[in-house]
Amino acid sequence: MTAIVRIDEEVIGVEEFIRVLKLTGQFEGIVEQLVREKLTVHAARRQGMTLTPEEIQARADQFRRVQGLHRASDMNHYLDALGVSLDEFERFITDSLYQEKMMARIGDDAAVETYFQLNSPKFDSIEVSHIVVDSEGKARELVSYLQDDPDSFAEMAREHSIADTREQGGEIGKVLRGSLKSDIEAKVFNAEAGDLLGPFPAADKSFFEVFLVRAKHPARLDADVAVEIRRLLREEWLMARAQEHVIEAR
Repeated sequence: MTAIVRIDEEVIGVEEFIRVLKLTGQFEGIVEQLVREKLTVHAARRQGMTLTPEEIQARADQFRRVQGLHRASDMNHYLDALGVSLDEFERFITDSLYQEKMMARIGDDAAVETYFQLNSPKFDSIEVSHIVVDSEGKARELVSYLQDDPDSFAEMAREHSIADTREQGGEIGKVLRGSLKSDIEAKVFNAEAGDLLGPFPAADKSFFEVFLVRAKHPARLDADVAVEIRRLLREEWLMARAQEHVIEAR
């Protein structure tokens, strides 16, 4: 049995460690992250991506500085304590560089611009507020009242809403498509600024929600949207790579 840690006479080995990870729900997340990293490295190598000795050395030096390992002997003691060889450390460094370069290529400026042009409606945003109450009767009373006095929406939210946004007057803020339930989202994004919508019931009728559309913003390729597009590009790319391999968790 390969030991990970010893507590007095009790030795905790790899099998027990993995069993605990599985039982606590952490195992799948770690495995998924490892698979994603390996898929990226394999793709980078297949595409002929190269690393220079200078790049590898610079990243190793950065690692040592972050860990406070300023002398070669400090680094050797650190790796020995981890049970990691110099070759394994260099492989870790090169793999991390391959991942960064591959992800940068997937989400470069040209790819982001193209994705935005093809999918711009996805990045329309709205500013919206809501009130959540525990009965349909209350919700309909609020709608009736707010139709006559829409400026009191924030006040009504603070007084009646059971949502955690009540202290902010029900304000959710700016949201993109995909941030709301699909049936609600379709109506909200087709509404005009100032429109009052609802009440929308929860599936089990445990609460009812009323929305106020405060503003609408057509899609614009700003910094926040670019970040989201890069995330989507990477996720789509990783899903496609996963289809090219046989992946089995043991």
